[in-house]
Parts: sequence; structure tokens; C-alpha cells
Amino acid sequence: MAVGIFDSGLGGLTVLEAVENRLPDLPFVYLADSAHAPYGVRTSDDIFDLTCTAVSRLFDAGCDLVILACNTASAAALRRMQESWVPKDKRVLGVFVPLIEAMTERQWGDNSPPREVDVKHVALFATPATVASRAFQRELAFRAIGVDVEAQACGGVVDAIEDGDMILAEALVRSHVDALQRKMPAPDAAILGCTHYPLMQQHFQSALGDDVRVFSQASLVADSLADYLQRHPDMVGTGEAAFLTTGDPRRVSDRATQFLRRQITFQSA
Repeated sequence: MAVGIFDSGLGGLTVLEAVENRLPDLPFVYLADSAHAPYGVRTSDDIFDLTCTAVSRLFDAGCDLVILACNTASAAALRRMQESWVPKDKRVLGVFVPLIEAMTERQWGDNSPPREVDVKHVALFATPATVASRAFQRELAFRAIGVDVEAQACGGVVDAIEDGDMILAEALVRSHVDALQRKMPAPDAAILGCTHYPLMQQHFQSALGDDVRVFSQASLVADSLADYLQRHPDMVGTGEAAFLTTGDPRRVSDRATQFLRRQITFQSA
């Protein structure tokens, strides 16, 4: 019983790498829906249908616990999935929760009234679909007051990363940071609200300046998963690790090997 990790493409590999480092003995099955990437420009219904199909494939692979290592899927599909679709003996978790916990310094199960937090001006960089969902602002408002969030839809960045064009990706990052700073000149913190974006974290940080705290999700998700499995040991099991893709396995393997700087071999999903 491996743990499933799902992303629309290769961005979730940043989460996979962090959780492998945190939980080296736990097997993972990674599924990239490369044939339908990017999700960030799709409708919420389309994202929901594609995410359910992918998660079903991971359930079939023996994964009782699946992490949506995709902010777009977490924002546009997760709540609906948990309310009406996920079987009672399965669990599907998203990547927003650890981020909100880190920003507000309170556990997800803490249902006390919203309170003031240290950060007041937050820049959110995400895909168009994540920005349109306003899921981050909604979840943050349940737990914090007095936080101004300015969102910037970062069109083109995921496509450039998936194509391996890091020069274009860097140029797009700087353009999107410039656009954000015209709306919010001095953010206290910045959220990289897409699991592809940690691959460009140094460029976000450089464009924003050293005074801006940049929250990247991979390590936060890894720590949260370790805590979850400690509290739910029935979700820990054994199984065979695997990398699956709905796209061209050879092309996806080449890109993944480039990203993680180690040999990664994908199979057809």
C-alpha cells in the first residue's frame, strides 16, 4: 500500500522529493497527467473530472492515501471530491492545508475564531484556475484576520517548465513579479501556489528581494504528511514504488530526470 502523489505534470516532483527525504522508507506511486497538462487554464468541472480519473487510477494501484500535489486540483476539486466522491476507506489530501498552517501558526483542527497573524501583505503566485477559485483566500479567512492577499495569475510558467525552457520560465517569473508589485509594492510574504514554482524559487526570491519571506510548499507538505501518518498508522503500508504518466513515458522520463537530477523512468498509466 504505497502513498499516491498526483500532479497534472511534473511540478509534484518537488513534493515527491521532499517527502522521500522526510520518509525514506515509504513507497510512493507518482502519477503525472501529462496528456492533459496544464490544468491551470481549465474549467473547474474539467479539473474535477480529470482529477477524479487520476486519483481512481492511484486507488487501483493500491494507494489508500493520495496527495494532490497540484494546487489547481486542490483549489478547484478537492473540497468537492471530499464531500461527494472519495470512498470512506480512502483519503485524499491537498497541499493548501500545510501552507495555511505555516502562515497562521495554528493547526488545521483549531476551530477558534480568526486572529491576527504576523504577515499582513501576502503575494500569491498561482495558476489562473487557482487564482480564480479564491480557495487560498477563503481558507485563510477562516483562520486569520487583517491579511491583504494580492493574487497574480502566472500564465505560461508551467508550460515553460514542462517544456524544459527555463530561460523563458525565468523571464515569465520576473514579468509576473513586476505585475504583482505594481498592485502590491511591498509584500511581507509570497506564496508559490503551484508545485512547479519551487523549481524557480531562486528567481522569485531574487525578483521579490531578500526582505520578502517566500513560502514554498514541498517541505511543508512533507512534514504534514509525516505528522498525518504518525496519527493514522493504518495508512502506512508496503508496496512497489512507481512513476506513471498519461503522456509519452520517454519524454516525461527525460524531463523528470532533468528536474530531479537522477534517473526517473515513467511507465504508461
